[in-house]
Amino acid sequence: MTRVLVIGGTLFIGRALVDQLLERGDEVVIMHRGNGTPFGERVTELRCDRNDVAAVRSALRDTSFDVVYDNVYDWERGTTAEQVTAAAVAASAKLRRYVFTSTVAAYPEGGPYDEQAALVPSDHPNVYGAQKADSERALFDLHRRQGLPVTTLRPAFIYGPNNPFPREAFFWDRLRAGRPIIIPEDGARTMQWVHVKDVASAAVLASTRDVAVGHAYNLASYPPITQIDFVQLLARIAGREAHLVHIPREQIQRAGGALFAPPFYFGVYLDIPPITVRSDRARSELGLELTPLEDGLRETYQWYQQQQLPHPDFSWEDRLLVAAR
Repeated sequence: MTRVLVIGGTLFIGRALVDQLLERGDEVVIMHRGNGTPFGERVTELRCDRNDVAAVRSALRDTSFDVVYDNVYDWERGTTAEQVTAAAVAASAKLRRYVFTSTVAAYPEGGPYDEQAALVPSDHPNVYGAQKADSERALFDLHRRQGLPVTTLRPAFIYGPNNPFPREAFFWDRLRAGRPIIIPEDGARTMQWVHVKDVASAAVLASTRDVAVGHAYNLASYPPITQIDFVQLLARIAGREAHLVHIPREQIQRAGGALFAPPFYFGVYLDIPPITVRSDRARSELGLELTPLEDGLRETYQWYQQQQLPHPDFSWEDRLLVAAR
């Protein structure tokens, strides 16, 4: 039996990952700040703030794991390379693999990139991408200097059941209500997606394949999809017609529209300059076949329909639409 530590295992990626680990028969320990998990007595809880370096070192001092899966990023405070490497070093004794979930946002705008492309610098304006890039550099440095058996994953936008971010649900809320969808500019910016179950599968595969040690893996659908095509796909899945209203990005932002805090105008963080990656290495080295985007979104829509979600507040959008006319 494999003994594993999942740092963050109760929400989105971690929840999908723990499901797969339990199905494999692994002994699972979850490190998180909360009380209780969706898994009951099938897992052991280790209550600890992973951003608290001293607490993490103390919590891991008298225990050991075969594999550590590190999925957590603190969106309010950030999570630095020092905080990530503290856990990696503390758990390094007898460790067979340290799998770290990074992001394609660790790359600069542009692409398509493979995993050999340079990551963004520490002073990059996207703090999330910069801290993930710094964490990867620090982990691979530990690999070179101390032999830490690390693998990193770089997923694109993650979708699927239990998504805590209003991304795909943002549009289905509006499509089902018969509301117009605000499209920034011409809607030609592209994005890539990966199903949460595929991210979890990649993590499990990376923990078992020797070839994965010291390597990074991009996880993203290809080719990219434009904003307009994404909305049209969501509308087709929901059996609704998409009424698109194009508004200049500057006007949207001047009215208060935001990317990562209400009032959202195009889901959460989905209107950023495009970053395009290829996932050939994940297929050739890990044997991972990504879920086709339409198939994964249809499954996600079935889950979405079963949720009791609060009714969205459309008042800001109404004011913007009136001003745009």
